[in-house]
Amino acid sequence: MNQATTLCAAFQRTAAARPDATALRMHGVEGGFTWRQYADEVERIAGGLASLGVRRGDTVATMLTNRPEFNLAETAASHLGAATFSVYNTSSPEQLRFLLTDAGARVIVTERAFADQIRAAGAPVDHVLVLEDGDLEKLSPANDFDFEAAWQAVRPEDVLCLIYTSGTTGDPKGVELTHANMLALAEQIVAVFPIGPDDIGVSYLPSAHIADRGMGHYFVNIYGAEVTCVPDLKALAEVLPVVRPTFFVAVPRVWEKLKFSVDARLAAQPEIKVAFEAGNEQVAGGLRAALGFDRLNWALTGGGAVPPDVYDFLTRLGVPLSEAWGMSECGLGSGAAPGVAKHGSIGPVLPGMEAKVLEDGELLVRGPNVMRGYRGRPQQTAEAVDADGWLHTGDVVTMDDEGYITIIDRKKELIISAAGKNMSPSNIENVIKQVSPLIGQLTVIGDGKPYNIALVVLDQEVVAAQGMADDPAELAESESIRKLVNEAVEAGNSRLSRAEQVKRYTILPTFWEPGGEEVTATMKLRRRNISAKYAEQIEQLYAQPRDQ
Repeated sequence: MNQATTLCAAFQRTAAARPDATALRMHGVEGGFTWRQYADEVERIAGGLASLGVRRGDTVATMLTNRPEFNLAETAASHLGAATFSVYNTSSPEQLRFLLTDAGARVIVTERAFADQIRAAGAPVDHVLVLEDGDLEKLSPANDFDFEAAWQAVRPEDVLCLIYTSGTTGDPKGVELTHANMLALAEQIVAVFPIGPDDIGVSYLPSAHIADRGMGHYFVNIYGAEVTCVPDLKALAEVLPVVRPTFFVAVPRVWEKLKFSVDARLAAQPEIKVAFEAGNEQVAGGLRAALGFDRLNWALTGGGAVPPDVYDFLTRLGVPLSEAWGMSECGLGSGAAPGVAKHGSIGPVLPGMEAKVLEDGELLVRGPNVMRGYRGRPQQTAEAVDADGWLHTGDVVTMDDEGYITIIDRKKELIISAAGKNMSPSNIENVIKQVSPLIGQLTVIGDGKPYNIALVVLDQEVVAAQGMADDPAELAESESIRKLVNEAVEAGNSRLSRAEQVKRYTILPTFWEPGGEEVTATMKLRRRNISAKYAEQIEQLYAQPRDQ
């Protein structure tokens, strides 16, 4: 980075060093942006935003699919010293009103598909810029705009971006990350997971989440890698073999679906399956190439545990996968390089960070990447980051002698049964879910109850891939579906203690959408919402006799 102290300076140095190299592409669109073109657009858009009144310390929002215009608009706003943030595309008008008001957004850049949602929100935003209406292209700087002076006035302590927490309980909080935070995080990450000018990444995760915002935007701006934007997640499987990324980040469910696709291919070619299971590297290499992973240097998974059978499969396939951990308040916090990663562990904390475990098992971390605080919430900031700078993560963990950390559960998500038994709902859920790809989501309930029950939601993509009906209500009543789900629950129960086992369950006649009432955009369960929304079904399950 040559001592760059802001993301603006880091971007300008990358653009100057690699003017003719490709910076941004978009799946399904010919051409792309070179770093010179990227930098020219940033200067033009920054000047246009300034003419709309955006100044250092203001906030600019985006509500976009994964596309180069996101990178252009956000980088331009950063060069004015404005804080940027993205909202999830599944946000309701009520959620949008809260987020845009809480952040104090003056401008939002969006697509026509979301414009009505934004206007219906009624948030006090000065300007709604719609791409299809040419609003971004029409921006131009005033004659007296001094671009160099604007970005050089940005300071390391200025807020670079807001990352809104998922809000599994209560309203989302706006995590303020500074330029200094993000530059420190970038150095910590590349020390373990290198990114350089010869690398190629894929941007497909929501840009409202720290994972894509870091890997698909900030870090590539700093280190000069190329990114292909994928606006539709459903196209990911066809994009990967074309792009052949050198690094890749995914949540566990993406890895599960990739395994499902390979399993389907092997089932149709028994001789290939036999060779793969025998450890034939040529066959494994062919399968990696078919997935688009033949150039992969490293891959990360986070946001939950990867089922052991999926991890073992990926290992046999030769995918250099590491389980990592992070949170909005600090970005990626831990992970081991593929060669020294241990399954089930999120690795040690990254270089430059410290970690300690309290008596109750809670993990605390400290480092230059820890947030400045929650926007407008000093009390909650003080509760999250103590006076000594330790971030209280809320994760209950163990740590071995080498510093490798294993997550046991979330501190506030333990089930304590009526008999006083402490249990991890996420552990129970993962054990059962990994048995069958048909189960998309499973919520275990049992706090203060004599036994555990579960709400089962089918996986829409798996259902479609198997040629089943697309009506979730019809599927929930299907005898064949019930049989498959029952087999999965029984198989999962056989691996759990008696107290942990799910005694009753129901298949809900609905699919859960990312960012909806039940799950966050990264598919974390909103347990409080689920318990309230499905109170009647829960009550009915507990009303059934135990021997039924």
